[in-house]
Amino acid sequence: MPALVEESAKACLVVLGSRGLGGFSGILIGSTAVALTARGKCPVAVIRGRTEDGAPPSTGPVVVGVDGTPTSEPALAVAFEQAASRGADLVAVHAWTDFASITAHTYAHQSAVDWDAMENREGEVLAQQLAAWREKYPAVTARQVVSRDRPVRSLLDNAENAQLLVVGCRDHGGFTGMLHGSTSQALIHHASCPLVVVHVTAAR
Repeated sequence: MPALVEESAKACLVVLGSRGLGGFSGILIGSTAVALTARGKCPVAVIRGRTEDGAPPSTGPVVVGVDGTPTSEPALAVAFEQAASRGADLVAVHAWTDFASITAHTYAHQSAVDWDAMENREGEVLAQQLAAWREKYPAVTARQVVSRDRPVRSLLDNAENAQLLVVGCRDHGGFTGMLHGSTSQALIHHASCPLVVVHVTAAR
């Protein structure tokens, strides 16, 4: 691990396979990827297929998680660049309510919340964030998904037929939602396509 962290300071991308030492999959490579996203100096890619021995998918969109703040910009930069180079569509997913963080009191009073108005507002925020990237990459067809769901579940659902999933990660500093470390950890273990985790303080 120290060697990978050191090399990441000179790299534009660190690439890990989907198997750990001795042919074991899942937790070994996952723990390495999780540690690298916290300590690495560049984006980390975990390459896998839809099955344990399958090749990485070569069709489908590039899916990117967006939290509606400037800290999503590094992940958007990687996602649009990858979509352009692959000739793929891009799907920007914004899960604007993490039900895991809703208190019992809030849940009991959800009927008083104007969910439609909130969804429209979040959609406008996402559209504004994508505008500059759409202008920079006019050949990339980008669509947005506003989901009132947990970030992990929303991203996994939308990436089911994707060829690449891109997310930002920051494990400290108060960020939540798409950038929360637990989100990237879950995706490292459960995504059914290659995953790129962009550490927001290290992206280039």
